[in-house]
Amino acid sequence: MYQLYYYPGNANLAPHMLLEEIGADYELVLVDRSRNEQKSAAYLELNPAGRIPVLVDADLVLYESAAICLHLADRHPAAGLAPALGSDERAHFYKWLMYLTNTVQAELLVYFYPERLADEAAAAAQVKAHAESRIGAMLDLIEAALAAGSGPFLLGAQYRAVDAYLLMLCRWTRNLQHPARARPRLGRFLDTVMARAATQRAFAKEGIAAPFY
Repeated sequence: MYQLYYYPGNANLAPHMLLEEIGADYELVLVDRSRNEQKSAAYLELNPAGRIPVLVDADLVLYESAAICLHLADRHPAAGLAPALGSDERAHFYKWLMYLTNTVQAELLVYFYPERLADEAAAAAQVKAHAESRIGAMLDLIEAALAAGSGPFLLGAQYRAVDAYLLMLCRWTRNLQHPARARPRLGRFLDTVMARAATQRAFAKEGIAAPFY
């Protein structure tokens, strides 16, 4: 049985959605960020970076949300969460997952924690504003890719792990001046993924209430 260490709505949400899609047997283990439990000695033994989530798979302890998503897709190939190895579609799958985690997610962290890059409040506000502008450009890029694609999802007609990841990050934009949902294609994408029973179960188990994104 898997164990997923989580806090509601954090970077665990994408792996959680995939666990529900797979139908795997798993246990949720709450890491209470309000009490800074991600920095506790016990949690740091699992993830020395002190970040959420962690997936425990028997003797394997894995952190980094994108890595967990890849592991679950590879561990359960019948679920179809990743294209075939060596295929062109698999290459695009890697491209999008890397873009989401290395570019979009990284910029969202700048937006949410600008004080890490500035000592004064005015400077932090400027960092936050610039991050929001860059996030908007990234969302515009994804909007254009969806418009040019052949289906409702990032890679076309079939739901993949990258779609769970995109929903998670789009949710984090919900309080921006121009959130992901305000773009026509992204808005439809979010509605489509949210309509999936597995997505709804993951949101319910984490206690995430509307508005979802």
